Amino acid sequence: MANKTPRMSTRRKLAIASWSSPSEGNIYGKLTLDATEAVAYIEHQRRTTGEKVTITHLVGKAVGEALRQEKTLNGFIRLGAYVPHETVDVSFLVALEEGGNLAKAKVANVDQKSVVDIARELRELAARLHRGHDQEFNKTQSPIRMLPTWLLKPMLYTTGLLTASFGVSVPSLGLEAFPFGACIITSVGMFGLDEGYAPPTPFARVPAYVLVGALRDSPAVVDGKLAVRKQLTLTATLDHRFIDGHQAGTLARVVRQAFENPWTLDGLPGRPAEAGSPGATENSRAEPAGV
Repeated sequence: MANKTPRMSTRRKLAIASWSSPSEGNIYGKLTLDATEAVAYIEHQRRTTGEKVTITHLVGKAVGEALRQEKTLNGFIRLGAYVPHETVDVSFLVALEEGGNLAKAKVANVDQKSVVDIARELRELAARLHRGHDQEFNKTQSPIRMLPTWLLKPMLYTTGLLTASFGVSVPSLGLEAFPFGACIITSVGMFGLDEGYAPPTPFARVPAYVLVGALRDSPAVVDGKLAVRKQLTLTATLDHRFIDGHQAGTLARVVRQAFENPWTLDGLPGRPAEAGSPGATENSRAEPAGV
């Protein structure tokens, strides 16, 4: 007797309907960052604000600052021409249904918000998604669950074109204009993976994808001496239509500077005395549930 075909998850159906054979040009990059100062910054923010700030939130702020400075990535393609976004918006992926589905939590004007603001907003957005109270997301799920993949593919293409290229919003269908902003950030560090590369999602139509790896103790040379430091790997998948190597270098520089001295993101010249010395804890390595 033939084996019964297992029922596909919503996430798997979306994947099959989204991708075909690779045909577009992408740039792949990797940054290995000394996260020692970032860990000290995160611990200080947790102690002083009570908010569960994580590396992912710091990455979101750093990426927002990079997009503000390198405007060629903060935009979209419409009818073959580049159009800049009016604001710097970034989306974070939230795991639902024990990994069987994914949702996005978009933070608008991320470059104008503090790391703590980003952490608080993401916590609230993720909680609403997990409780099933995000009405826009709920409205988009019914057709995905009901339609076969061969019908999902043209539907995803059309909705992506309308929302992410023409800025069309259809609230009754749960569709918002530019739903993913200019960048999608996701973390595999919570799964214990050191690094990976995010595949471009055609219907999202964003030029940048950033993947956050696990925070590890690694050997490093500091002031000519071997030391154990907290290190983090960030990888990026970039749409070659938007940037070349020079612009990618600008992004890398801004993100690296944010990790070397994250205090500047709050307008401080360096680590304040009350922050003490860096000392990573298990809580510092933890990621927010599902984000």
